[in-house]
Amino acid sequence: MDNPIDITVTEEDTTLPPQQYEYLDHTADVQIHAWGTSLAEAFEQSAVAMFAYMTEIQTVDSTDTHDIEVEGHDLQSLFYQFLDEFLFGFSAEPFFIARKVKILEFDREANKIKARGYGETFSLDKHPQ
Repeated sequence: MDNPIDITVTEEDTTLPPQQYEYLDHTADVQIHAWGTSLAEAFEQSAVAMFAYMTEIQTVDSTDTHDIEVEGHDLQSLFYQFLDEFLFGFSAEPFFIARKVKILEFDREANKIKARGYGETFSLDKHPQ
């Protein structure tokens, strides 16, 4: 869901964190191995890895934001919903691709996440596949 309030994107928002993910060999699918100093950071890295697999992440500018809110019935379904909601934003309006993802709220008791992606609208002219 897009945030209805005007959000100013700062220089910190545009700075990519160190890459803490890798792609693992698999016959038919993409496997991502992501890590971080916290579970939230590992989730963030997973989302960035998903977008980086779709295009060269360095070509994405942080000119806009896209907010999501998800919940699951357990941690695994929460993780799935988290990635799926960002994937939906890429696949349909607003066709948003994130350069950076930041989890704003992570409630492990209620299995809820509020997160913000920093990026722009995907364009085949700008973002190679």
